[in-house]
Amino acid sequence: MSKVTHTTTHAVRFADCDPAGIVHYPRFFSWFDRTFHDWLWIHSGHQTICAKLGLIGIGLIAADAKFESPATDGDDLTIQMTLEAWGNKSLSLSYRITCESRLIATGTEVRGLFEQTADGVKAALMPKLKDLIDVRQ
Repeated sequence: MSKVTHTTTHAVRFADCDPAGIVHYPRFFSWFDRTFHDWLWIHSGHQTICAKLGLIGIGLIAADAKFESPATDGDDLTIQMTLEAWGNKSLSLSYRITCESRLIATGTEVRGLFEQTADGVKAALMPKLKDLIDVRQ
């Protein structure tokens, strides 16, 4: 079965760049996050999903990026997210950022569901989300 993918775009502007005119590295993590939340929006959005599942959030557990080529003011980027794996308590995602055919960066994230319990905040079971959005992978 094919993997779930979702794509967004971003037009790089000077405000995204450092004084050398290259995109400042934290922006890439922001674009990963925005692409993930854009995908959630297709399925009613973060807030609605959390309310339906009794969660306090869908949070980031780990994130990593590898920078292949600089992005600069005026570049039109494509950010592609791929849902790599559903774990029992986590979701693994990969990202690929390109400008036309040029690879700019790749990245990964691990995300989890979090719920409030009498003992504090705990990781919730990921199948709750998978069932809600009806992903067949």
